[in-house]
Amino acid sequence: MAWGDPTISVRGVSLETRYAGPSPSEAPTLVLLHEGLGSAGLWRDFPERLSKATGFGVAAYSRAGYGQSDPVSLPRPLDYMTREATQVLPHFLDAIGFKRGLLMGHSDGATIAAIYAGSIEDFRVRGTILMAPHFFTEELGLTEIARARQAYATTDLRARMAKHHRDPDNAFRGWNDAWLDPGFRSWNVGDVIDYFRLPTLAIQGRQDQYGTLAQIAEVETRSYAPVEVAVLEDCRHAPHQDKPEEVLEVVASFCARLERIEAAEVSLG
Repeated sequence: MAWGDPTISVRGVSLETRYAGPSPSEAPTLVLLHEGLGSAGLWRDFPERLSKATGFGVAAYSRAGYGQSDPVSLPRPLDYMTREATQVLPHFLDAIGFKRGLLMGHSDGATIAAIYAGSIEDFRVRGTILMAPHFFTEELGLTEIARARQAYATTDLRARMAKHHRDPDNAFRGWNDAWLDPGFRSWNVGDVIDYFRLPTLAIQGRQDQYGTLAQIAEVETRSYAPVEVAVLEDCRHAPHQDKPEEVLEVVASFCARLERIEAAEVSLG
């Protein structure tokens, strides 16, 4: 596969892909992992702005069941984020020629990035950026997800999703049914943080309607590696949409510091 290919086949599944900026042979790469109802296209102009702010290349893909990627079998298993992190993401990184860079995820995507960092030994990954991650369920989030189910049944939400997902029912139900499954109330992947050995930048809006700052506190208290936190005011669940300039600023600063540290380590070596 070449950098820039609009689709990549990973384990026999066609995944919609999107790129911005230099290739992995020219600069570090930021890999974007979307939210529970997101896709590669729903990042809108953020990949281009992110590449410009950092000088890194940016790669995003739509997970199976989202965007223009192949559909997924339903119901999703309740450990679908762990499966994505351990069974799909490693192959995607190989397919795009990933050499060095960071994982940056939003919501479910942030959880997937965190699981990868805590489960997979990959020396190419130098850090993680987690926007509004979930490590355990909270009543606030479950209530909002139940509202989304009602909206999907009674409003134009399905029609709006159909503009971005070739099978909106597959995308919505794969996410919504899993989170509202009674068995999901006990879901907790916080133990992956105990195995972090990479610097982490955690970003969350103070008014996030899907999760509280307890999710960020989990990272701060459990990680052995350095953690930087940015709590954004007047910001809900999508910091890159509500406060794009602030997100770009903190991400660019974080990436630049990691690059300086790596350059210093190389010169000392």
